[in-house]
Amino acid sequence: MNSLKNLLEELEGLHPKYIDLSLTRIEKLLKKLNNPHLKLPKCIHIAGTNGKGSTLSFIKNILIESNLKVHAYTSPHLEKINERFIIANKIISNKKLFEYLKYIKKINANKPITFYEITTAAAFYMFSKNYADVLILETGLGGRLDATNIIKNNLISIITKIGYDHQEYLGKSIKKITKEKLGIIKKGSIIINAKQSQIVNQEIKKYTQINKNKILSYESDWKIINASKDYFYIKKNNNIKTMYPKPNLNGEHQLYNLSTAIITSEYLKKLGYRIHKKNIDRAILKTKWPGRLEILNKDNPLIIIDGSHNIDGAKTLKSFIKNKNYKPWIILGMMNSKNLNQYLKILKSNIKGVIAVEIPNEKNSITKEEIKKNCKKIKIKCKTEKDIYDAVTNYINNKKNDQIIITGSLYLVGKTRKKIIKLLNQSIH
Repeated sequence: MNSLKNLLEELEGLHPKYIDLSLTRIEKLLKKLNNPHLKLPKCIHIAGTNGKGSTLSFIKNILIESNLKVHAYTSPHLEKINERFIIANKIISNKKLFEYLKYIKKINANKPITFYEITTAAAFYMFSKNYADVLILETGLGGRLDATNIIKNNLISIITKIGYDHQEYLGKSIKKITKEKLGIIKKGSIIINAKQSQIVNQEIKKYTQINKNKILSYESDWKIINASKDYFYIKKNNNIKTMYPKPNLNGEHQLYNLSTAIITSEYLKKLGYRIHKKNIDRAILKTKWPGRLEILNKDNPLIIIDGSHNIDGAKTLKSFIKNKNYKPWIILGMMNSKNLNQYLKILKSNIKGVIAVEIPNEKNSITKEEIKKNCKKIKIKCKTEKDIYDAVTNYINNKKNDQIIITGSLYLVGKTRKKIIKLLNQSIH
């Protein structure tokens, strides 16, 4: 693992002096690799602001339950980089990952390239060397100029919920952000459009009128009805209702993500892929999505981790807190590219206060002092702790009937999740 760690650091070091969003660098590298992106299975391409990862996870599990071989590429990872690469249904091993990345680095010959671009090129290379029935790709940032958008055989383009994030690259308005995300759509591919705001739907409608893509949209083609504790129904525009088990994931938003995955699977079935209702049901119950509204400790104190970090993520978290009648303390760490003030304002009326921490070993983390200053400005009670582990340990030791939500960054959650689970296990024994 150590040699893999060193190699990853070397790849990080190839980063260009400034990022110009374009496909030129990855195109050049792929050409040297003999264009593996042109030798891939039929592809499901997913863009959007929130819900991409869990939608991908649901689709992947439905296809695996249907005895299909699946490649999948996703980012960022939660705990280790291997999670990004699923080859023929399995997470790549350290050994294989090291071999592929070492080869790609050699072929790249020290040319400036972003870490994301070189790992995306590696993904295409490894996928081209292994058989699969379907490839599922998640965009990293945007769509039009995302490194994954170099692919040509896009069967289905999924647009998950679009909101504000990465405005410095994608534009300040929802219209601009939407146009960037729609850049993944290829001629002849069907669009599966998740639950969106009215403004996003208008932009997507405009796009399909010009480009003549077939589209299935939440609300006009399907919707969720009669959700109970264990089941929910999807009702199609032909009035046919189908019952499905609820997933083992927290938050109402996961039902919408799941419904997008189910509609995608049904479309694949129409194309001749052998997918049955029982496969879908089994996959729903098997799907896990760690680090997103994940309960690590049920009471005394309740501890939940949630990697949300943007405006829509904060709204989803707020809705979850309200539905559960919680009034938690949030342990908050955030990257300095995120909108801290807006995030706090959304949660303000539903939390007791904030415990400010920094993301471990992350130079782009907002400082505790900065979080405290922002809280003071908008009149939120705020304490600081030496680090996240001290903050969690204090609550574990007091065993008070408190509710704690650790949030603000997927990096914070990913870097600390295992250690927090370990602290909880030690406190039990």
